[in-house]
Amino acid sequence: MTSPYVREITREEHLAHLRLHPDASHLQIPEWADVKPDWLAESVGWFEDGTRTATALVLYRPLPGTRRCLAYLPDGPTIDWLGPRPERLLDPLVAHLEKRGAFSVRIGPPVVVRHWDAGTVTAGLADPDVHHVRELPAAGVDGFALDAGERLRGLGWRRCAQDEDSGFGLGQPRYGCQIPLAGRSVDELREALAPHFEQSLRTAESAGVRVSWGTAADLPDFYRLYAATAARDGFRARPPAYFRRMWEALNAEDSDRLRLYLAEYDGEVLSAALMINVGSRVWHSYAGSGRRGRELRPSSALLWRMLCDARAAGAATYDLRSVTPSLTEDRLLGRLHFKTGAGGRVLEYLGEWERPVGLQGRVLQRALGVYLGRR
Repeated sequence: MTSPYVREITREEHLAHLRLHPDASHLQIPEWADVKPDWLAESVGWFEDGTRTATALVLYRPLPGTRRCLAYLPDGPTIDWLGPRPERLLDPLVAHLEKRGAFSVRIGPPVVVRHWDAGTVTAGLADPDVHHVRELPAAGVDGFALDAGERLRGLGWRRCAQDEDSGFGLGQPRYGCQIPLAGRSVDELREALAPHFEQSLRTAESAGVRVSWGTAADLPDFYRLYAATAARDGFRARPPAYFRRMWEALNAEDSDRLRLYLAEYDGEVLSAALMINVGSRVWHSYAGSGRRGRELRPSSALLWRMLCDARAAGAATYDLRSVTPSLTEDRLLGRLHFKTGAGGRVLEYLGEWERPVGLQGRVLQRALGVYLGRR
């Protein structure tokens, strides 16, 4: 058996591989490159004995004033992370990226280290003596995933810095929330709702809140609510053009890749969210709601409809994306309470890791950090 190597592949080759192995992150499909025009993009493949064994999307961020760039693989690459020799697949990747001018490589292994059941987190939220999800008993710990982190560290990779309280940094968050759907009936999903979420859902249903699919023409309504949520929660809103580009890019290959859901009452849109479908997983993305009609709990009706639709479509996992691991971070606790109330379990991922490349790698890493921090 020959050693694996990495080379550029075409978009068509990448899509063909994903049709056979569809369970990649939405951040690792070729269409995602079209959502991120500020980055250069390349599809790469691993080959062994003439056979393509894995693929990845690489995003390149040039460092101004140089011919070098950061190479970033968000939520990837999707390779065998739990095997005994990750360097066998990572070393040829780094070698390829160095030829492309990378001074640093940043990866996000899609590996879960720990997870906590929704009920455990809910109890932790009610306990003033618990300040962080790591203080709660985990429902599961993956020793192979922990070993993968140690192996990465031994190979010269280092974990990217993130705020320990919020769990957020410049890349993808380290903590997420998912609802398992495989093998569960609608009744079982409903029974798993926390009492506060069930009450909110009943309020919305009794009031006559209606949830439906939207079209591109409804993106302005979505954006109004998303921007209001950003202002209220203190995060920076993306511009409207970002979502128009996302709609066009993700639906280019598959017209059902990206959906827009709207919760309405009396002809007014009160809550909205995007659903991204890739393989057996869906992502709940960029949810927004306004202050008007909050007493009708439209967000609960919206999420419940999206959960049921995802289950009906055969999805195995409903990914609610990021949550804070801090149980004292007031600004972010509402989202954690809402997501775990819907039955979501909290996950701790292996996190993002980076490795300098070449003699100037560490110096240029610091320079890029300063540049991004000023933007």
